[in-house]
Amino acid sequence: MDAVSIGANIKKYRIEKGIKQSELAEKTGVSANYIGILERGDKAPSLAMLVDIANTLGVTADMLLHGVLNDNYKIKGSLLLDRINALPKKEQDRIFAVVEALIEHAE
Repeated sequence: MDAVSIGANIKKYRIEKGIKQSELAEKTGVSANYIGILERGDKAPSLAMLVDIANTLGVTADMLLHGVLNDNYKIKGSLLLDRINALPKKEQDRIFAVVEALIEHAE
């Protein structure tokens, strides 16, 4: 398992959520030192810890495993689609038109 990628993702989402290592540690029942070890990629979290961290950060396990899973593009596509769906319809149409044009030229 790629502990470095998982650790980087934990750190990324922790910072995005404005949570300190010590806060994440307290909410997941571990030490701040252990969170640092995970974020540096020195150790991969157990499945139970990964789930606790995901729940605490309000993200999916897929998001924490991004870069590790073989279905990386499926996950990225899903995340992008979520972001696109949050946009106004006019912007969605514009983005989909660009994507469709890119796909046509890629084939």
